Amino acid sequence: MSEVLTALVHASEKSANIARACKQEEALFQLLVQEKKSIEKNKRFVCDFKTLADVLIQEVIKHDMGKKFPGLEDHIFGEESNEFTNSLGEKIKVEVCTTEEGTAELLSKVLNGNMTAAELLASIVHCGVSIEDPALEKLAAEIPQDTMALWVDPIDSTFQYIKGYANEKTKDGVYSKGLQCVTILIGVYDRSSGLPIMGVINQPFVTRDPHSLRWSGRYFWGLSYNDINICSLQNDVNAASPAAEDLCEESSRQKEEMQDGDNNLSAVISTNESDTIKSALSVVRLYYAAGAGYKSLCAVQGFVSVYLLSEDTTFKWDCCAPHAILKSMGGGMVDFRECLKRKSNGNVDELPELIYNTPVNGATGVDRWANKGGLVAYRCRKHLDTIMNLFSDVNP
Repeated sequence: MSEVLTALVHASEKSANIARACKQEEALFQLLVQEKKSIEKNKRFVCDFKTLADVLIQEVIKHDMGKKFPGLEDHIFGEESNEFTNSLGEKIKVEVCTTEEGTAELLSKVLNGNMTAAELLASIVHCGVSIEDPALEKLAAEIPQDTMALWVDPIDSTFQYIKGYANEKTKDGVYSKGLQCVTILIGVYDRSSGLPIMGVINQPFVTRDPHSLRWSGRYFWGLSYNDINICSLQNDVNAASPAAEDLCEESSRQKEEMQDGDNNLSAVISTNESDTIKSALSVVRLYYAAGAGYKSLCAVQGFVSVYLLSEDTTFKWDCCAPHAILKSMGGGMVDFRECLKRKSNGNVDELPELIYNTPVNGATGVDRWANKGGLVAYRCRKHLDTIMNLFSDVNP
């Protein structure tokens, strides 16, 4: 059902419009950046505007997908709860109403009567988006709807979104921080196997017009189902698995076994990564960047060989979308600690790919969906193997 992927792209672009509006429209921007001192805060007012933007995007995706594919909305999951308590102590469930006026009225209750902001948001929520994507239009894949479920991360890289750095420079195409690190992630997985099927990464803030100061973005999509592997970075919609192999072979002109000082391979990590990991990766070109979604996107785009995280600070909603895209390119996303364990046991054939339908045993709350063993995102198996060889002395 390739129509699902097309609908996901449209939903991601509408979501990006909401994210951009919150930075560009004065009535919304002031709500986003205002920081009240603790003595000024109403103790009962637990809604901050950024959280509302998160929830609204999540609900827009649920609404639009459910409207086009009835029943699918019951299998769309994310971090955010859609229930708020406003300054009057009223509990309000955020949802997309039948009419624009109805949605504006509901949002105004969350926003303590700020009708201007509510109407601006509602107008975007109920406005259709137009996308020209010939490769997406030609795509044909039959996937039963009742096998699919979704993970959504409405606004990944919250800190960068709030602070709004706009003039950061790249290092070899990689932004260490800034609005370019903000992503919207929508991933689809198979309910039975838990494996990713398709994904969309939307980057709302890519370039800013120097005159109007308005942002434009871009999106990336991928589909990996049975023998179909196709992504938006391929020029020919008919190219499937062989193109993924070509991507790998092209960059595999680099040495498969690295020596000290070899900088052909590269990795992107968090600045908070452990010294042990940083030391092991010191023989490759190392980049630092904000946002799990953005770091995965760096791997998708080929700016880095891998994105590696050794801690359990990402969740299923962070990874499902980029994992699907990487899978469509011949790569994937694996459990870092489990990789180390299997390598030490001599089991190097079967990779511990992340799956998305099983919570962490014994965990509670959001930790039920954490990637407990960390992760490595890669687009080429040879590069993954070479990078993992650097951690032979690291305790799994």
